[in-house]
Amino acid sequence: MSTKPSLAAAEDFLSFVNASPTRIRPKERLEKVGFKEIKERDSWAPTLHPGGKYYLTRNGSSIVAFAIGKKWKAGNPIGMIGAHTDSPCLRIKPVSKRQSDGFLQVACETYGGGLWHTWFDRDLSIAGRAMVRTKDGNFEQRLVKVDRPILRIPTLAIHLDRQENFQFNKETQLFPIAGLVAAELNRQGKTEESKEEDTKDSPFEPLAAPTQRHHSYIVDIIAEEAGADASDIVDFEIVLVEGLIHSLSSSAALDSDSTIRLIACFDHEEIGSQTAQGADSNLLPAVIRRLSALPASESDSDKSYDKVEADTATVYEQTLATSFLISADMAHSVHPNYPAKYESQHRPEMNKGTVIKVNANARYATNTPGIVLLQEAARRAKKASSSISSAKEGVPLQLFVVRNDSSCGSTMWSHAFSSHGCPYA
Repeated sequence: MSTKPSLAAAEDFLSFVNASPTRIRPKERLEKVGFKEIKERDSWAPTLHPGGKYYLTRNGSSIVAFAIGKKWKAGNPIGMIGAHTDSPCLRIKPVSKRQSDGFLQVACETYGGGLWHTWFDRDLSIAGRAMVRTKDGNFEQRLVKVDRPILRIPTLAIHLDRQENFQFNKETQLFPIAGLVAAELNRQGKTEESKEEDTKDSPFEPLAAPTQRHHSYIVDIIAEEAGADASDIVDFEIVLVEGLIHSLSSSAALDSDSTIRLIACFDHEEIGSQTAQGADSNLLPAVIRRLSALPASESDSDKSYDKVEADTATVYEQTLATSFLISADMAHSVHPNYPAKYESQHRPEMNKGTVIKVNANARYATNTPGIVLLQEAARRAKKASSSISSAKEGVPLQLFVVRNDSSCGSTMWSHAFSSHGCPYA
């Protein structure tokens, strides 16, 4: 039976999910709770101090945030949680302008391994980022989210397709429809004969303008959300999303401990992580290396980690050897209609606790020491107000392994972090 605290926790979580339709928005949440942005290209010596909270981004889509304990010393452990910011979606192509039989169509690329049939017959919107030319001639990134449905991918009428299994071509039939050509021409005050724009007197551009590569209807909506004129939109990275977006507020406390607590959320997990902002990049190792030599609060500021001496030359290795990384991803609950797909004694159940994934072939990162550590952390944890467990304190855990005759997923850290010698689960 739902309680008021558990309902509030669920609504809080859903608000956060709805507030993050793309992988580009988390920095806003961090700044609200006191985190300060730093840049990879800058020296951190004059900025980072024990007791502070900081974050950095790469490509605007991968983010690392950390809080430094007030008793931190160089070479101390770092407690880390790693996750990814992306998910399978449809992304608008660089040239998306299509039309057929009087309909405006928007060409999209499939990103990741999605269940694409679930995108049909749903009200869809858009979110992402746009690059805007400012009045002073510079370029500025602005976030975009549209809170109303503007697209839909319709299925064929049932009497025209009697196939028992729904099949479609992702290139030719996964086209969102934005409206009718006639309605769009009427909106612009044009006719069928005058719909093509005259660009012969326009200044040279290496690429066609967004208003030529995309339907004006889409560009106008993006410009409105970005607070710019359509002519100032230089390019955009927009994906299809669903659902309303709400705000979320939160608070956090910083303990006076001797470690650094860090979370790293990476882009491009769905396509292999092997990009400059993926988990297989140098982003996290580079951050750890710079943090590991951060001096204690009582140290002379001149003895920063930018001036490593002989006695601190191994602090990076010391930090890695005593740190721990949790690879945090979702686990699929047992499906009641397909119970045979799951190993009989390792079926994750809804609301029965956090799932620890184990695989003998190291497709997942967990080993026995990691399980013991997670158990101890769960035992000591305060019971969440949303928990339905009868225990007065602690967090329940579940174990998951795949069947021997089933394929297995993997953690994004198996290859990216194993070579650094840091324990993880």
